[in-house]
Amino acid sequence: MNPAGIRSVALFGKSGSAEVVESLVSLLEHLHGRGLDVLVEGEIAAALGMVADAASIESICANADVAIVLGGDGTLLNAARRLAAHEVPLVGINQGRLGFMTDIARADMLAAIDRLLAGEFAADRRMLLDARVWRGGECAFSTLALNDVVVNKGDLGRMIEIEVRVDGDFLYVLRADGMIVATPTGSTAYALSANGPILQPAVPGIALVPLCPHGLTHRPITISDACRIEMTLVHDARVHFDGQGHYDARAGDTVRVARSAHDVILLHPPGYSYFAMLREKLHWSATPRRT
Repeated sequence: MNPAGIRSVALFGKSGSAEVVESLVSLLEHLHGRGLDVLVEGEIAAALGMVADAASIESICANADVAIVLGGDGTLLNAARRLAAHEVPLVGINQGRLGFMTDIARADMLAAIDRLLAGEFAADRRMLLDARVWRGGECAFSTLALNDVVVNKGDLGRMIEIEVRVDGDFLYVLRADGMIVATPTGSTAYALSANGPILQPAVPGIALVPLCPHGLTHRPITISDACRIEMTLVHDARVHFDGQGHYDARAGDTVRVARSAHDVILLHPPGYSYFAMLREKLHWSATPRRT
């Protein structure tokens, strides 16, 4: 057995390109060569011509010691939400563009996997948001989000109004294109482009970031991750979750967002630094001044 005690590995990925499929084949052969059981998620199994060997999410959650995700941050977000309740740790191999969470380069993939099996990777717990849409006293929709929950105007050509409360205390009526509720992980996603704050993952906070507010004094605010946010809609609106799913809400609905009881566990290679990642992805000065 390898030092990390990993016996079963799940594979997830974005199968839309020949490059990704090539990487998957190489990784699959390498894992089998190390004597590991490999559970191939359905979409990836289809891309590899292994439909008969596809593993269900239930089987992956019950048996996988770790999940390896090939793709961009969006691919990892999708896998993370599906596995979060079972705390299957994830390793991200970047086949996308920025890659804030998929921090292993494709060229380093096989060497990184060997270091993972040697027990050299470090765990990083990331909070999730529990999001629910309430209508007429009943929960009409619920889901999890690792990055953010976004309420926006959808197809409307005008701003919307949202009554915002935190732990039952009235905050304001926001007149804007919408509101982003972001985790520290999501603070470098959509919220960043809306001038929201960057939150280090260890910060126990949630960022509320208005989208193009009508009032110039409506500024982003960071609140405790123990808080519950309630956004009651004055107009119809669309609620988005990690930019990958949405729900069309109606005027009078309330969107309730709070920290989930589940976390996502990311595994980082030796030498990983959150601040070095920010410098690289955001093109900040990369060389410290010598004294």
